Amino acid sequence: MIGLSNTPVLETERLILRAPIATDYPVFAEFYASERTQHMGGPLDAAKAWRAFGHIIGHWAMRGFGMFTITDRTSGAALGMTGAWFPHGWPEQEVGWSLWSAEHEGKGIAAEAARAALQYVWTVLQWDTAVSYVDTANTSSAALAARLGAVIDPQAVKLPVDVPLDVWRHTKPEGLA
Repeated sequence: MIGLSNTPVLETERLILRAPIATDYPVFAEFYASERTQHMGGPLDAAKAWRAFGHIIGHWAMRGFGMFTITDRTSGAALGMTGAWFPHGWPEQEVGWSLWSAEHEGKGIAAEAARAALQYVWTVLQWDTAVSYVDTANTSSAALAARLGAVIDPQAVKLPVDVPLDVWRHTKPEGLA
């Protein structure tokens, strides 16, 4: 399979986080065609989903970090994405997450993956802080941000979007190098 070279692989108890690859695209496109993406700028038609997926891959090439594909350790199935995100024009470095199917929600998968991504930004990328931009109507994502220890930062600069959102602040835990 064609993928990005030199992209780290993160492992957790149940998951492997790896670079996005071409075979992830059909599941990604199906997700972005659904109403499940209403809090993330979707739904998108196939052409816009293709560009969005290319943006994710290009982010790794241009920034040296980006979103990992969350995969099931046993089956290898692509379940969603999580990781560091800082495209041009973003006010701050972000850690984001998404699960591509409702059947995977409520099992702690997003939390397990996002914790690994946060550990990566603290220890490898050496960030001291990160934000998660969350649509105020996306209560499940807000609940996850809170479970991860983030708090709403009313002073943070928001994204220039047409939906109300909260900026959840993640702070590097004390004692991490």
